[in-house]
Amino acid sequence: MTIANIFLAIGPWQIAIVVLVVLLLFGGKKIPELMRGLGSGIKEFKDASKEDESPEKETKE
Repeated sequence: MTIANIFLAIGPWQIAIVVLVVLLLFGGKKIPELMRGLGSGIKEFKDASKEDESPEKETKE
């Protein structure tokens, strides 16, 4: 099985089980805090990748 087939094999029951396990491990109060941290991490990554692209564009002009 290739990696693409593995991701396609995930169904609604598997997603429900993963959500249930996450709820049991972290609890309902911790999940918004975890998602906020994940969102800020993604935002910082995007900002850093944009900063890396800007000098390249300026040197090409």
